Amino acid sequence: MAAGPVLADLPLGKADAAATLAAFRDSCPRVLSRGDQSGLTKPADWRPVCDAATDWPSDDAVRFFTTQFEAVRVGDGSTFATGYYEPEIAGVRSRQPGFDTPVYSLPPDLVRARPGDAAPAPDGRMPPGRYDESGHFVPYWDRAAIEGGVLTGRSLEIAWVADPVEFFFLQVQGSGRLRAPDGSVMDIAYAGQNGLGYVNIGAIMKTQGLIGSGPGQYSGSMQGVMRYLRDHPRDGRELMQQNPSWVFFRELIGEGPVGALGVTIRRQSAVAVDPLYVPLGAPVWLETDRPEANGLWIAQDTGGAIKGANRLDIFWGAGADARKTAGGLSATGTMVLLLPPAVRRTVTSPLAA
Repeated sequence: MAAGPVLADLPLGKADAAATLAAFRDSCPRVLSRGDQSGLTKPADWRPVCDAATDWPSDDAVRFFTTQFEAVRVGDGSTFATGYYEPEIAGVRSRQPGFDTPVYSLPPDLVRARPGDAAPAPDGRMPPGRYDESGHFVPYWDRAAIEGGVLTGRSLEIAWVADPVEFFFLQVQGSGRLRAPDGSVMDIAYAGQNGLGYVNIGAIMKTQGLIGSGPGQYSGSMQGVMRYLRDHPRDGRELMQQNPSWVFFRELIGEGPVGALGVTIRRQSAVAVDPLYVPLGAPVWLETDRPEANGLWIAQDTGGAIKGANRLDIFWGAGADARKTAGGLSATGTMVLLLPPAVRRTVTSPLAA
């Protein structure tokens, strides 16, 4: 980890800074009360900047970030950023004709291993899984088993959706809205995951030549992948099952989607990070080859596919424009992490190297 640029030299805009300051204020209660998996900060480190943020005028937000933080680069700072959004798909609370794909709540037998029954995960916690009939700890059911009905009859269904392809991508996003034929909407949010690693089926499809940029090929965007899966339902199902990860949901009552930090995430202000490298609640600055991704963001979420020091996923909100932007975003560039000054000096000192 090395010292980053002088923040006053960055082209931070007033509107961007004001929106990011609001998102940072939202994060402060959680940042001040929870641990940091990256080990870079402690809750007390954030107290001075959170106190300053409380009454800081929004029209002077640029000065807040340039005076209350200092910049560091994690690794070489080279970043890859994608986008995610809050999808709205057809769904109902109770099963009816045309709505046959279940949305499951968190199963009670999905538990973390007891010490000694499995190796700890990289974050130090015991891994999730289940105990079989013999009392042995084993991985939880994968996507193929769940789609095959292994959870049927356990009263875990909280809703039913019409399109399994749309639901696959809603699981990737981690939250969404289900709209019924009568116009009613049910908001669902991430409740947990089966503990199995996320596999990017788009990468598999590209390797197999199923998507690409050649004449007559399906595009490599989310929209192109979805079109291929629908046009080839049998092969599409097998492709989706190559991603063993399964996300469980809960009904969300209240405002907007909630990120891993436990606060409502704002359109074009929140970004998902790997919390082993970036403290949740920290601001990050992006400069990439995609102008829409550039600027200041707050790390408020995580994702199964977001692994590594500089891997990011930007939240674009809900609606058709958000879906289009998120589905087509693939940005490369650099990332700068903003930390309280005392922390920055500690992590970039020769003793910390």
